[in-house]
Amino acid sequence: MRLIMLGAPGAGKGTQAVVLSEKFNIPHISTGDIFRSNIKNGTELGKKAKEYIDKGLLVPDEITIDIIKDRLKQPDCKNGFVLDGFPRTIPQAEYLDKALDDMGIMLDAVINIFVADEEIVRRMSGRRVCPNCGMSFHMEYNPPEDGDKCSGCGSTVVQREDDKEETVINRLKTYHEQTEPLIEYYNKQGKVLTVKGREKIEDTTRAVLDALNEFKNK
Repeated sequence: MRLIMLGAPGAGKGTQAVVLSEKFNIPHISTGDIFRSNIKNGTELGKKAKEYIDKGLLVPDEITIDIIKDRLKQPDCKNGFVLDGFPRTIPQAEYLDKALDDMGIMLDAVINIFVADEEIVRRMSGRRVCPNCGMSFHMEYNPPEDGDKCSGCGSTVVQREDDKEETVINRLKTYHEQTEPLIEYYNKQGKVLTVKGREKIEDTTRAVLDALNEFKNK
């Protein structure tokens, strides 16, 4: 099973990527993880990527796709993979299509987890984390037992910069401008399965697996 996960930030695509990775016994490939691994291991591609990252610049698509190609050639990808966080733009998708074609690999499906913007803002802006022990909370769905005090260690929970409403809205704007066009791009290839992201992880997982089964049996 060779899959790509799409969805707005906070839609839960990363969580579902991990679930599918375990379900089908295929690697969950996150571009962030690959960059960190290559940089840590001092590979040539890692050194190139680090030059850009250290300057606060985006890693060029050519380097990113070379790193992805290198990862897809590893033995654990023989039976498939779940790509999470790449591609993010049409040019990246075109690079990836060519790379997969060169490697003789056929993409099976693109799973798009849909959650409305207002729901994503509500979900993400409600998140809180304990800076001391790392416990996570949500002020609506899973609040601390004592106001803003961590249920684990009693420290005051905080809101991460990434979860502030203004930041979430800006990230959604970037997603709609740059990444959302990929849905139509892959739709033209007949590969997109759009699933509504539910509040409960297991409900979304069930919907994803049902969509995949229906897709495979067409």
